[in-house]
Formats: sequence, C-alpha cells, structure tokens
Amino acid sequence: MINSQIYISIVVLLIIGVLVFLVKKNKKQKSLTPLAGIAFAFIIAGIIFGDSRLVGYSLIGAGVLLAVVDIIVKLKK
Repeated sequence: MINSQIYISIVVLLIIGVLVFLVKKNKKQKSLTPLAGIAFAFIIAGIIFGDSRLVGYSLIGAGVLLAVVDIIVKLKK
C-alpha cells in the first residue's frame, strides 16, 4: 500500500510540474511583492516548526493573514 501511494504521489507531482511549465511558458513572469515574500517565509517556517503545534499554527496563520492583506492591497491598486 505504501509503494502504491508513493507512485501515485510521484505521478501527481509530475503532472502538476508539467502543467505549471506549460502555463508559465505562455505568461510573462510577475515578481513577488515583499509582503508576499514575508507571508511565504512565515508559512514555510510554520511547516518547519510544526512539531510545536502552537508555534507552527501561529506562523502559518500569520503567513495566511499577510497573504490576504497582500491580495487586498493588490486589488485596490
């Protein structure tokens, strides 16, 4: 059962990679805003420090909140 899950996850990741490559090929690249970069860093830190649930969930929540703020700021421009 574990081997089949590994194969399925590899296939899914390959499909996602191909789709991302095809979509990126046709669009011009947009730069990451500083607020979005900070939000991404908070989310990654939350995943890394996920052993302590309070710290992990707090960092992920802060990252999501910053991402939402970034989206709102972009929509107002």
